[in-house]
Amino acid sequence: MRHVLSSFLALHWAVVFALLAYICIDGGHGIDAALGVLGVPIQGDRFPALGYFAVVAPLSIALLIVAVLFCWAFVETLLNATARADAGDSVMQIAFIAASFLSSLILIGGVAQGIDGLFMVIAIQMTALLASYVAVQAERRSVVAAMALQESDVRAAARMAMGAAHSSLLSRISGRPETKPGGRR
Repeated sequence: MRHVLSSFLALHWAVVFALLAYICIDGGHGIDAALGVLGVPIQGDRFPALGYFAVVAPLSIALLIVAVLFCWAFVETLLNATARADAGDSVMQIAFIAASFLSSLILIGGVAQGIDGLFMVIAIQMTALLASYVAVQAERRSVVAAMALQESDVRAAARMAMGAAHSSLLSRISGRPETKPGGRR
């Protein structure tokens, strides 16, 4: 069974974090622009520390790592979904954990810099990440439940066939005619 929602959400978050990393690379105004994309407008040179290479490079790399994790989860889900029900599950969990951790670090760094309005933006992003994670887990559980149901149906049919074969064998050994369903002979 295909994990359509899981693969779509993994691709979505991969693109979001890759675009944020690309915007951050811009050097002097990269973090300002990335925060502007998120919804926190920063005017002028009010926060000069955001332009330092020591701040921009690690943030860009961290955003890129999260994007790569989501891309990896997308590829894993797309390629191995038919073979395994839990394809990409561990990578998806790591990607969501890394994204949440990075969002928390952005919030802490923004609060330390005194950026106003960042808490609400990060809260919305964390809520979207949580909703995506819950949707992915619900889809995975429904696929696992559907596969388990199919396996139990196969096992029940196999038990019924074994019982019928056993009954037929016993009736042939004893020389009595076979009993058909409903008690008829």
